[in-house]
Amino acid sequence: QVQLVESGGGLVQAGGSLRLSCAASGRPFSRYAMGWFRQAPGKERELVAAISWRGDSTYYPDSVKGRFTISRDNAKNTVYLQMNSLKPEDTAAYYCASSSWYPSAATQQYDYWGQGTQVTVSS
Repeated sequence: QVQLVESGGGLVQAGGSLRLSCAASGRPFSRYAMGWFRQAPGKERELVAAISWRGDSTYYPDSVKGRFTISRDNAKNTVYLQMNSLKPEDTAAYYCASSSWYPSAATQQYDYWGQGTQVTVSS
């Protein structure tokens, strides 16, 4: 049974930082690319970062490029999202997901998802 469990969300002031973690279990973690998505109320789920299975390649959309950093530790079966210079518009539920595709922004190409962790950025 594959499980992805996010942690690290919370309330932070604009300009602050948070680090999200996603612990994976149930299948060989290092064989899959990983992505972080977010979804704000009334909006579609969007990719904010992706990382290749070996961690040697990353992808970011322009909205977070230079502020967010994705990384992974295959020995710990964990992927991270470091978020700096947070803005109120970054407020959303954040999800990690695994995929056999890289890079991919398509939610349908991710086969397992975590339950999400809430990030709220106050102005």
